[in-house]
Amino acid sequence: MSSRLRFTICEMMGERHMREAIRLARENVERGLGGPFGAVVARGAQVIGRGANRVTAGNDPTAHAEILAIREACGALGSWVLEGCEIYCSCEPCPMCLGAIYWARIGKVFYAAERGDAAEAGFSDEWIYHELGRPMAAREVACEQMFRNEALEVMERWKAAPNKVLY
Repeated sequence: MSSRLRFTICEMMGERHMREAIRLARENVERGLGGPFGAVVARGAQVIGRGANRVTAGNDPTAHAEILAIREACGALGSWVLEGCEIYCSCEPCPMCLGAIYWARIGKVFYAAERGDAAEAGFSDEWIYHELGRPMAAREVACEQMFRNEALEVMERWKAAPNKVLY
């Protein structure tokens, strides 16, 4: 198979996956189940996880499309590692979803709408990006450290545990 033909097949798979993510977002809006967001996790031609925003439907602020698609993909593979996978998102992932994408070791993110487009629709994450750049003491949500020594003792036990799985 020529490299151009291989590239064209990969492009077609990517287009199919992105159209599926957008379809999930559209269906979510039409059914009134949550925000206009859909996501698909794929390994090559195979879709292994799908998700649509269910924040308001499930009263769960973590039920973003990307998170749900990652959960489904991990369940399908029986692993928390999604190396070799790509995620297709109807919109640029928020900070929480981007963090989950990194933790899952997903190799590439494709997105349709930008975070500015989401902000225009009433979904602005800019304040979170701003907050993450501030020192803990200056953040809007108060953060106070407690019982560090006790927590460090647990960390030491983890470091010494012979059966731990690093992630």
